[in-house]
Amino acid sequence: MAKIIVNGEYQEVELPLTVSDLIKSNNVFQPEMVSVQVNEEFVEREDFDTLQIKENDSVDFLYFMGGGQY
Repeated sequence: MAKIIVNGEYQEVELPLTVSDLIKSNNVFQPEMVSVQVNEEFVEREDFDTLQIKENDSVDFLYFMGGGQY
């Protein structure tokens, strides 16, 4: 088992693990709308299936919301 940080919380995961695998295992809400950072670097959506998560990586699932004042 490997330890990683997901949205500020430690998780133990089984490696090998891709970003797509991590999204699925965390039941990420609206996965088609999520942006992902690994170690504070944004991951391109086309790399989700190939980028391997490593021990001690920090992963953040982010949603960007529109809005503002009129």
